[in-house]
Parts: sequence; C-alpha cells; structure tokens
Amino acid sequence: MFNFAWPYAAAIVLLPLVVFWLFPPARDGGLTVVRVPFFHRLWQKLGTSLEHAGALVRALAILAWLSLTAAAMRPQWIGEPVALPQKGRDLMLAVDLSGSMEQHDMVINGRRVDRLTAVKAVAGNFIERRAGDRIGLILFGRNAYLQAPLTFDRKTVKKLLYEAQIGMAGKETAIGDAIGLAVKKLHETPDNNRVLILLTDGQNTAGEIDPLKAAELAKAAGLKIYTIGIGSSGRASVFSGWAQGSALDERSLRAIAQMTGGRYFRARNVQELAQIYDVLDKLEPRPGAEEFFRPVKELYYLPLGMALFWLLLALWRKTWR
Repeated sequence: MFNFAWPYAAAIVLLPLVVFWLFPPARDGGLTVVRVPFFHRLWQKLGTSLEHAGALVRALAILAWLSLTAAAMRPQWIGEPVALPQKGRDLMLAVDLSGSMEQHDMVINGRRVDRLTAVKAVAGNFIERRAGDRIGLILFGRNAYLQAPLTFDRKTVKKLLYEAQIGMAGKETAIGDAIGLAVKKLHETPDNNRVLILLTDGQNTAGEIDPLKAAELAKAAGLKIYTIGIGSSGRASVFSGWAQGSALDERSLRAIAQMTGGRYFRARNVQELAQIYDVLDKLEPRPGAEEFFRPVKELYYLPLGMALFWLLLALWRKTWR
C-alpha cells in the first residue's frame, strides 16, 4: 500500500506564490539602458528561441519544486502485516506409553476409549492453544525418548503425539528417566520459563533415576513440574495381553510437583482431564494477543532524485542557451 507519512507537507507547494506575493519583482524604471537601432531585427532572430528557452526553464523549475514537495511528504510503501515474535514459555510434555495406558476406562462422545486416546484428544487441543510457546514432547515407557525438541511448530508436535502408540517405548514406566531427560533438554532455557507437564497412570517401575532424585535435579535446574495422574481406578489389570503396571503412585507424583513448585492433578475421566489443562493455561498463561507490524520502505529518494534531475536539466538548458 502506498502512503504519505507527512501529507501536510504538501502545503509548501504554495510557498513560491507566497514569496512572489510578498516580494514582487522590482520595476525597471529609472535604469540606464542602451538603445539598439536594429533590436527589432535581432529579436526576430533570437526572441522566439529565448522565449521558448525561458518557458522550458520555468517548467523544469516547477517540476523540480513539485518533486521536492513530494519528497518532503515522505512517500512510503507499506508491506503486508508480519507477526512479531513473542517470548513465551518452554513447555515439555511427557506422556506415559506404558501398557496400562491401554485400559478402556475413558469415555469420549459416549464411546469407551483407552487412556492414551483420551490424552491425545485433550492434550492436542492444549498444544493448539499454546501460541507463542515452544513445545516439546517426551514419550516414555521402559525408556524415555525425546520425540519432538522444543519448537514453535505446534502442528508437528500435535501430529507426533497423535502418532504415538502404546508400548512403543516399552511396557514399564520410567518416570524418573522422563524427568531427567526433560531437565537435560531444558537446562539452557530461562529459569522462569521452564515447565514440564508429566502425565502417567502408574508408578515408577523402570529406569536408572529415582523420580524423587530426578525432581531434586529439576528443582536445582529451575524446572517447574506439573504432574497428572490419569485413570478411573488406582489399580491396574491385565488387558489385551499386556502386563500392566501397578497402582498409581499419587504420593510420589504429589511430592515431585510440590518439590519443584508445580501442582499435582488427578484425572479420572476426560472432563477432569480437560479441566486440568484449562487450569494449566491459567497457571502458565500464554503470551498476550499476537502483535503485528507492517514493514515500511521509504521512497523519498525517488522524487528527490527527480527534483535533482529537473534542476540539472534546467541549468544545462539555461547555460546552453
């Protein structure tokens, strides 16, 4: 879009008229002149060309003044809106893929689904809402894996979460290793922006690091942990051939959260899980409304260059004549 930043500067186009009105040209009365007997014949030969030259110089001067006026108005080209980068949080999601997540004790739209499907549905919406934050994804079972590093590409993180399958990281539950991996990946981010949301339905049954020891490391690193225990029952069972984990260890999950300045939540159904993520949105608010700016390219040099061209042309024309 073309725009003049200082349109009021157009008023200076009348300045030559004001000067002419305030300071009229001096009269030639009283001046000594030389009479040229053959002036009439001289004017016939040169007068016409001199008149044309004077008119052309005046026209070039007017064009130069109009160009200078346009330059003073600061012509600009305003580009398309560009979103400004915003400083948000670094959120790492750690999702349990152990065998017990296959229990069908969650209901979505009147249909029973397994726990992981419920997590995907709710956590996927949570990821979409976190505009301005960098999101990472850790999947853990017997081992913990970084499925997605911290990124602003929420669409890809959500896709990777939806592609996760129960048991792909092992049948057991390594909560301590998941926390330790999050500490390792978040240690370079600002202290007040490090957040881990850990979701599990069991207790630590595998891994090299004790969950409470991992929580101490997280506290020292300035990592805040929110823990979510999911499942309608604290007990586990054998389902579809999976050797399920043991009962949900709420005491350890609560201790991990309290030690790092976070909170522990219990989700017995999809509605409670959705409410938990709504609470997390309030506890860890997203950046403000997205801001935009329009890149502005100054174009004053174009009419300024034209003014210089007209002046040089007028000077050349006057000198040549």
